[in-house]
Amino acid sequence: MEVGRLPISASQRSKLIAAGYTTLSSFSSLSPSHLARDLKISDNEAAEIMRVASHSHRLDGSAGGCGTVNGAQTAWDMLHEEEMFPRITTSCEDLDNILGGGINCKEVTEIGGVPGIGKTQLGIQLAINVQIPVDYGGLGGKAIYIDTEGSFMVERALQIAEACIEDMSECGGLLRKDFQACQLKMHPNNILENIFYFRVCSYTEQIALINYLDKFISEHKDVKIVIVDSVTFHFRQDFDDMALRTRLLSGMALKLMKLAKDFSLAVVLLNQVTTKYIDGSFQLTLALGDSWSHSCTNRVILYWNGNERYAYIDKSPSLRSASAPYSVTSKGIRNSASNCKRIKMM
Repeated sequence: MEVGRLPISASQRSKLIAAGYTTLSSFSSLSPSHLARDLKISDNEAAEIMRVASHSHRLDGSAGGCGTVNGAQTAWDMLHEEEMFPRITTSCEDLDNILGGGINCKEVTEIGGVPGIGKTQLGIQLAINVQIPVDYGGLGGKAIYIDTEGSFMVERALQIAEACIEDMSECGGLLRKDFQACQLKMHPNNILENIFYFRVCSYTEQIALINYLDKFISEHKDVKIVIVDSVTFHFRQDFDDMALRTRLLSGMALKLMKLAKDFSLAVVLLNQVTTKYIDGSFQLTLALGDSWSHSCTNRVILYWNGNERYAYIDKSPSLRSASAPYSVTSKGIRNSASNCKRIKMM
């Protein structure tokens, strides 16, 4: 049972969520004094919260809460479902190839890299490409874009949307009349209307929004991707209690994984880099520590190789480690310029 459903005051719910306690099980084993210390409330108030939580948990169980475990799914069904579900293209053929065809739904994919490498550009590209119609190999869905840094640029989104429609017009796979019918739906203005944008300015807002997504997506079932740009920003400052930070991040990661699975959508988390002392020297690594790296299904690292951008599959249960070049152009994410030259020469 989630904290948001507890019959307690809004202030008490906010304090629980801000402290990283998003479900009853996350604090059911604590003592009232421990909870009081974390929430900065009196022991009596903490004891009352735990009493209400215990009572609500018993009611939830007697009403069938213990029957929330779904029936088993065979591995064959899982494989068939994965093969049938289309992926979200990145608009870069080389990058799609190492990703097994693009960003997969029902999974959490973390994409990290240094500033200026193109993380936000890729996030905007995915928010647009998820809307490519099913007849063109897309999902025909909508996107949620959570902006923690203020880096989303609507003018850039419009530019990429126009390029996406231009690419589809050049595709010869369908009859002209089919494209004209599709063009009515894929007008740049319609594409922008299908991106639900949220600007969050603190880690408490970020956690509250992640907890709200379940309800929002239930009301907008055509959402097929959630992008957080970046998941890191509000968790890299003003945190003296690292145990609290770890607890908050873990709860958020579990919530996002559940969203991906329950709604068959892709979750893409953009991450920053930090330095780590490895083998006698400081090296760049993705932020939020080693424990966070287990929160995602796939991890993609973007890096520079000379003047060229590359993407590297750092972690995945189904994809082999591989690198691919890509470019950030006026049209969005595309094949690298050097690769295009090689293709022309061939």
